Amino acid sequence: MQKFQKTMLGMLMGLLITPAVAQDEANAIDADAMQDLVNMGTYLRSLKAFRVKVSTENEVVLDDGQKLQYETSVDMLARAPDGLRVHDVSDNHERMYFFDGESFTLWAKRVNYYASVDAPPTILGLVNKLEENFGLSLPLSDLFLWGTDEATTSAITSAMDVGPAGINGTTCEQYAFRQEGVDWQLWIQRGDYPLPCKLVITSLTDEARPQYSAVYDWDLAPSFNDEAFIFVAPDDAQRVVLENLKAEVDSDEAEK
Repeated sequence: MQKFQKTMLGMLMGLLITPAVAQDEANAIDADAMQDLVNMGTYLRSLKAFRVKVSTENEVVLDDGQKLQYETSVDMLARAPDGLRVHDVSDNHERMYFFDGESFTLWAKRVNYYASVDAPPTILGLVNKLEENFGLSLPLSDLFLWGTDEATTSAITSAMDVGPAGINGTTCEQYAFRQEGVDWQLWIQRGDYPLPCKLVITSLTDEARPQYSAVYDWDLAPSFNDEAFIFVAPDDAQRVVLENLKAEVDSDEAEK
């Protein structure tokens, strides 16, 4: 039986939003590296619209320690604060996510099933609702958490500026961070557009040290219209219901 690792990106963001106990390693934190991380988040929050294509690799560890690697491509179009379309493709699935400020739809293209729910008016609100109510993590949801109060950096116990590096022809600055259970590296574009160019996360809780990596290709002037964020169901598509985990928990608590 395979031992599947939780998506490391979700694990990283979960740790980042959990305050950490004071560490003896505090003096290993480079203040400039931390500030550059904050600056990146602030810049992401300033973007009115963007399109980003991301290639990811995620390692899975089998019970015998052998590692498998899976690749995924994600194409995201976002309009602040209330428009989102995501196309998520791998060998195992093809999914599309639509958000228009009023409703959210998940469409599993290969099986032609879709589910729609009412949504809050902002992308960040949607990210939180999907996680809390349905246990669903949007691809690349961290892009909407950086630079918010929900992405506190207090969990970081070590931070350093590794130096300049090139990612797909873009000049970046490479940083290395550490927190409980996770090492991660981030490459941020140098200059006036401090965008994330690459992310590598290494789990320290498994001796096999599985990794998640993502490489970003940005377009800050995408062409689109309002219809880009609206889902129109194919005639032969079947509607299903997203299981509301929070409602079930609340119901169980009320019955106690």
